Amino acid sequence: MAELIPYAACILIAFGIGSNDTSNALGICIGTGIIKLRKAVLLFGCFVLVGIVLQGQRVINTVGKGILEVDLSILSVSLSISAILIILSNWKKLPLSTTQVIIGSLTGSGVASGIDVNLVSLFKIVFSWIISPLTAFVFAFLIYRLMEKTLSRLSLFYIERTLRFLLLMSGILVAYNTGANELATVLGPVIYSGLISKMPSFLLGASFVFLGAVLLSNRVIETVGKGITALDPYSGFAAQLGAGSCVLLFTFLGMPISTTYCIIGGISGVGMVKGMKTVRTDLIKRMIFNWALAPSVAFLSCYTLIRILRYWS
Repeated sequence: MAELIPYAACILIAFGIGSNDTSNALGICIGTGIIKLRKAVLLFGCFVLVGIVLQGQRVINTVGKGILEVDLSILSVSLSISAILIILSNWKKLPLSTTQVIIGSLTGSGVASGIDVNLVSLFKIVFSWIISPLTAFVFAFLIYRLMEKTLSRLSLFYIERTLRFLLLMSGILVAYNTGANELATVLGPVIYSGLISKMPSFLLGASFVFLGAVLLSNRVIETVGKGITALDPYSGFAAQLGAGSCVLLFTFLGMPISTTYCIIGGISGVGMVKGMKTVRTDLIKRMIFNWALAPSVAFLSCYTLIRILRYWS
C-alpha cells in the first residue's frame, strides 16, 4: 500500500507540469493570437511524450542516481511534498520550477535520513539553475538583434507569415524539452527505485501532463504569455527560441533545469532590447523570490517531515 504514495505523487506532479508548463511552450503563441488554447494543449501533450521518449534518459540518470540513493520513505515524502507545493503554486498563478522543488525535496529527505548526498552533482545542478535563465536571456537578446538586421528587411506580409510558423515551431521545441527535461526529472527517482519501468512511466506521466494542461493551464498562461512584457510574433519568437535552445543545450548535458525560468529569461531578454520600461520588473522580482523560496521550502519541509517520521517510528 505504501508504494501507492509515490505513484499518486508523480501523477499530481505530472498534472502540475501540464497546468504550469503549457504556458512555457505555447503561452506566447496563445498570447499573440497564433493558436487557440485547445489546439495548443493537444500539441503540447504530444510533444511532451516525444521528448521524454527520445531524449529523457540523460536527465533521468542525473536525478535518478546522480544525487543520492532513494528508498521508499524518501521517495514518498519527497514526491508528496513536491506535489503539494507545485499544485499550490499553480493555483496562485505563479510559475514554479518543478525541477527545483523535486531536487530540494530529495536533498532534504536524504540529509534527514543520513544518506550521502553527491555534493558535486548537486552543485552542478544548482549552478545550472543560475546560469540557464541568463543564457536564455542572452540567446533571446542576440536572436532579436539578428532578426532586426535580417528578417526586418523583408516585406511585412512575408515577415508575419514566416514568424507565425517559426513561433509555433519554437513552441513545439519547448514542449519537447518539457518532456525531455522536466518530466524526466519527476520520473527519474521512481524509475531507478524499481517501482515502475520506463515506457509505462513515460505513457502515464505524459497522459497526466496532458490532463493538467486541459484543466488548469489557462491560469498561468495569462501571466507568462502577457504579464511580463508586451509580445508580438516578432519578439515572441526571439524569446521562445532563445529559451528553447537554452533548455535543449542543458538537456544534452543531462542537467535538470527550469523551463519556466528559461522562458522568463528569454522574455526579459527581448524586453531589454525594446527598453526596460516595457518590462514589468515587479513581476520578475516576485518570480526571482519564488525561484529562491521554492527549493528552500521543499528542502526544509522534507527534512522536517522525515525527522518526525523517524522519531515516531
